[in-house]
Amino acid sequence: MNIKTFEVNPLCENCYVINDESKEAAIIDCGCSDEHEWAEIKKYIAVNDLQVKHLLNTHLHFDHVWGNAFVYRDLHLKPEANYEDLHIYEHMDDQIRSVVGVSIPHPPLPPLGTSLGDGAEITFGNTILKVITTPGHSQGSICFFAETDRVLFSGDTLFCGSCGRTDLEGGSMENIMQSLQKLATLPDETKVFCGHGPATTIGREKLYNPYIRG
Repeated sequence: MNIKTFEVNPLCENCYVINDESKEAAIIDCGCSDEHEWAEIKKYIAVNDLQVKHLLNTHLHFDHVWGNAFVYRDLHLKPEANYEDLHIYEHMDDQIRSVVGVSIPHPPLPPLGTSLGDGAEITFGNTILKVITTPGHSQGSICFFAETDRVLFSGDTLFCGSCGRTDLEGGSMENIMQSLQKLATLPDETKVFCGHGPATTIGREKLYNPYIRG
């Protein structure tokens, strides 16, 4: 699996473009907040001759979905996510104000596509991503696990040495602790690509992350 990371928007969110040898690809958490950031992603897709088949969201907080409008406009893909986050997606301006205290202009968000529940599989090329529901940061938080490659895209559920905040709408510390224990059952060598910050591994987090160790 080829994984390209783009750090985007003022909250330094990680957007991932992933593909295999087939050249088919998926975009995960396209949070780019302006045309310039999207142009960099689009250039990478074009230069590498990728055919993007899926636009995936680990959850529907604004910093992970701003770029959905660009993808929908140019690649005609609807975002696929867990509909448990539908309310916050449909009230994006309220969500933004609750987090940053002011309104921030953004392109109109496209309608959601496929709803992703626990155990769902996303396929492109020779790759299968399995959906793992991990509520806690938001009610609809999910992770994407590529078992063959031992790769997990954890969104804001699991960070290197930490976990996502739980004080936003739909958040729950009890739920995120349960979700982290679920992720801890994955193979130790699983590489974790987080919604913010550096990558890590499940084994490292089981050793050093207080939210998993505790």
